[in-house]
Amino acid sequence: MTTADEFDNLSTPLETSTSPALKFEVFARCSTTKARASKMHLPHYTAHTPMFMPVGTMGSIKGITTKQLEALDCHVILGNTYHLGSRPGAELLEKAGGLHKFMAWDRGLLTDSGGFQMVSLLKLANITEEGVEFENPHDSKKMMLTPEMSIGLQNAIGADIMMQLDDVVSSLTTGSRVEEAMWRSVRWLDRSISAHKRPTEQNLFPIVQGGLDERLRTLSANELIKRNAPGYAIGGLSGGEAKGSFWRMVTLSTDILPTNKPRYCMGVGYAEDLVVCSALGVDMYDCVFPTRTARFGNALVRTGSLALKQGKFRDDQDPIDKDCDCPTCKTYSRAYLHTTVTKDTTGCHLITIHNIAFQMRLMRDIRRAIIEDRFPMFIREFMQMRFGKTVPRWVVEALQSVGVDLTVSNEKDGYVATAIDDDFQKTPNM
Repeated sequence: MTTADEFDNLSTPLETSTSPALKFEVFARCSTTKARASKMHLPHYTAHTPMFMPVGTMGSIKGITTKQLEALDCHVILGNTYHLGSRPGAELLEKAGGLHKFMAWDRGLLTDSGGFQMVSLLKLANITEEGVEFENPHDSKKMMLTPEMSIGLQNAIGADIMMQLDDVVSSLTTGSRVEEAMWRSVRWLDRSISAHKRPTEQNLFPIVQGGLDERLRTLSANELIKRNAPGYAIGGLSGGEAKGSFWRMVTLSTDILPTNKPRYCMGVGYAEDLVVCSALGVDMYDCVFPTRTARFGNALVRTGSLALKQGKFRDDQDPIDKDCDCPTCKTYSRAYLHTTVTKDTTGCHLITIHNIAFQMRLMRDIRRAIIEDRFPMFIREFMQMRFGKTVPRWVVEALQSVGVDLTVSNEKDGYVATAIDDDFQKTPNM
């Protein structure tokens, strides 16, 4: 499980950008889609993209050590600024020399701004031009999170990549509130840039907003480009909107954002989403889904998800995935995992290891296919295995937009898919 040799035969990048704390090199592009394979040199690690970043809310992923994460080939993990600021707190993190040293992790770290938690998880959140006012869940006191406070916390945490505080609205919101939030996020970005005290050690990524409005998304992306950031995020999606709207906002954003800088689509983690969004030109992803679903006994496979709590796995002596070389699949059967996942946390930890390994292997396979310029064929093989003959319409239409048509037979595989209106596959393609 390593990516060390992926770019060995590609000595000269096609495109490069250099910032004080980040160098981004595009080494390969798909000749059909917008996908590319790149190296992102961060202060603590050189990450390969497209990549998936597991979420470690408070500096850890439940049941997994940092050494296990390294062995699983994780390049960057994500921490939550709000939770880290509450516990262990900025003062302790500064004394420890930052989160890298505190958690014994010498690879990449990305922290969110804390704004999403203020709005989605906490009571009585009130957004003003100054910042986000909310009720502290620990003592019920009113607190204010401003762009300056968010950056101050993230400077103390010391992550390689920090996110600006943005005015978060649901992707289902329409009307004037969406435009208000978009422009406020631009103003808060400027305040974040001014407050950033470690620009040679940490990177600040702006976030494209604008809901599902093409005009606002375009305005937002063009405004952010003027700030010449080291990289850019696509935010405000994966919040329950129709997938047909989701992919259109993603591809609109990647069409505008610079081709020589990393693009991060926030909150994306389903396997088909990773494949499609990579085809649309995205480089970075994060999501709690793979680790959270593991804690409910669900193991990820290329055909979908195996609910190992189900009785049908009671006598199943196969590993989760015969093609997976993670420690769980090399050692334990589905039957063992079924037994433990219904009794204690051991099974959940083992499935978490597998699910992270699954995500990392998928991203390696995507990168390899791009480098070898066979990504369209990889897409067809993946979708055939994942969905069979009926594929969600949004997947079909998104891929058609970048030159991959699953509804037309390919002379190499003969695979033809029919588009269906379901956004998600309800059962694994067994």
